[in-house]
Amino acid sequence: MKRILPLITAFILLFTATACNGEETMKTTGMILAINETEVPVTWEDNPSVQELEGLLPLTVSMSMYGGFEQVGSLGTDLPRNDSQTTTQAGDIVLYAGNQIVIFYGTNSWAYTRLGRITDRSAAELADMLGSGDVTVTLSWE
Repeated sequence: MKRILPLITAFILLFTATACNGEETMKTTGMILAINETEVPVTWEDNPSVQELEGLLPLTVSMSMYGGFEQVGSLGTDLPRNDSQTTTQAGDIVLYAGNQIVIFYGTNSWAYTRLGRITDRSAAELADMLGSGDVTVTLSWE
């Protein structure tokens, strides 16, 4: 038994280190996102940027269309960044330049920090919500 306990401990440590390899993971928080007062379910990343964003709530962001595939709005403050080259999809929510939140209704490839993803809207539905003019996004607690 004395020999088995160190082996079990080593296995647990190895498994934990493998599972926590520094990649960001998704989580569900009590943070709500509304686009022009329509709440949309979001699965948020589990990273320092989202943790800092939660500290700003409640927050209203005026967003503007850009490039025919995204809405961009200033957060008014800098959040921690962990930018990586990313090809976005409709529904992706990212941090750009550390101080702008971006919600995609199309695709783009750039270096962003992932914040989350809208989970229940198709690309066509997101284009209808986001692609017809500027929007107001509200972040709040449930």
